[in-house]
Amino acid sequence: MDDLEYSGEMMDRTLYELELINKWLGGNDVTLGGIKKMVINHDPEATICIADLGCGRGDILRLILLWAKKENRKVRLLGIDANPYIVEAARSNLRQYPEIELLTMNVFSTAFQSMKFDVVVGTLFYHHFTDEQLSGFFRRLKDQVRIGYIINDIHRHVLAFYSIRLLTKYFSRSSMVKFDAPLSVLRAFKKRELVEILKNAGAGIFTIQWKWAFRWQVLVYFPKD
Repeated sequence: MDDLEYSGEMMDRTLYELELINKWLGGNDVTLGGIKKMVINHDPEATICIADLGCGRGDILRLILLWAKKENRKVRLLGIDANPYIVEAARSNLRQYPEIELLTMNVFSTAFQSMKFDVVVGTLFYHHFTDEQLSGFFRRLKDQVRIGYIINDIHRHVLAFYSIRLLTKYFSRSSMVKFDAPLSVLRAFKKRELVEILKNAGAGIFTIQWKWAFRWQVLVYFPKD
């Protein structure tokens, strides 16, 4: 999944299976629940700009939009991914939701750094980067985000590693998922590592909660002036 030029049938299958994993193992709820917590005290009449980094086929964006419509929340939704093939897959998958904007962009680019958001979310996205890259990225994000950002990523644990390896061995038809899913657990986070990354980034107010199944929900808040 780190190959930004990877495309084709195997990528399509991989994205589809990752959506199923997120759905059935509760990963989507971690992100959506974080958004609900983060915006609860903000003006319900104001439009909230939410960016989903590493958006995949856009399943998280669709869930956010449906929640916002149910709650009569005004949102502007942006899906950002560096792989143009994935962005086109998201565009096809979200064709019934033209209000969701999709951009092909590297989050370390100057173009991204010039953008402003209210909330930024990343689901199974941040474990692809080093601790140093993440601290620098989150430090810059403070100048771009008004309300805060959400990290939904994996708890690196031996049970998580063997569980996902067994699950993908018997139920996945994607060789990429079979290889990448256990690797993602190995590249994921212990709580102390997340704390260190956020402290190095100067994140003052944050919460870290363990969620099923082997997920961290990290909420970083930027207090109002």
